[in-house]
Amino acid sequence: MKGVDPQTVSDSGGSGKVLVFLHGFCESKEVWNAFCQPFRETYRVIALDLPGFGKNIAPQPGYSMEEAAAYVHKVLKALEIKKCALIGHSMGGYVALAFAEKHGNMVNGLCLFHSSALPDSKEKKAIRTKSIKFIKKNGVSVFMDAFTAPLFSPVNRKYFAKEIKMLTAMGKETPPEAVMGAMKGMRDRKKRIKVLKDARYQVLFIAGKDDQAITLEQTLAQCYLPAYSSVLFLAKTGHQGMFEKPLETRNALRSFAENSII
Repeated sequence: MKGVDPQTVSDSGGSGKVLVFLHGFCESKEVWNAFCQPFRETYRVIALDLPGFGKNIAPQPGYSMEEAAAYVHKVLKALEIKKCALIGHSMGGYVALAFAEKHGNMVNGLCLFHSSALPDSKEKKAIRTKSIKFIKKNGVSVFMDAFTAPLFSPVNRKYFAKEIKMLTAMGKETPPEAVMGAMKGMRDRKKRIKVLKDARYQVLFIAGKDDQAITLEQTLAQCYLPAYSSVLFLAKTGHQGMFEKPLETRNALRSFAENSII
């Protein structure tokens, strides 16, 4: 792949419909390993490390959602992918929306997996700015010790201690400039409601009822906007449905892929 480090991309190969999985903040393509396995039998499954994360840790000029989307486009072009469905978890959803805004002709499906086309609220922007200052002073490791567990529903945290430990360790391996840069990129991202309104492909929303990062109210405010949309609301689920409710989220994605992607 010209200009792309193969270590940063996982590609199942094959000639089936293409599903592109984009990870969230302080994650890497590894979060999708087990989750994606059943899809590899039918689809061409691609997962990649967004700039600054996983094995894609070369210094970047910037970590905006638009710059990350440009990297996704670069990877897909290198793989000669002309059409794909984007599945974006959290920050990955913001990147998917930025990609769809610029390269809508390449998108034939979009899943906002605990994600949103709305910008940060004034309060959320202030929290991100405070977090950037905290990381600058205390480091990524201390930040991650408190960051991961609240992403799971309170009722699930003791059952997913292994996953919380894994995600925490993953985040601690991320360079500080990438963590702070991506946080700034999320804070400053623009509203992309128009992408949903203009979509002529299926949009799937996956929302956790206990998600404090992307609230149920945010999803309800957006899910009716696309011409073709479906919604999965998950009880006793926070921001990590691929771990908290793997069967339900896989089934929703399977239906989405089978019935909507051309």
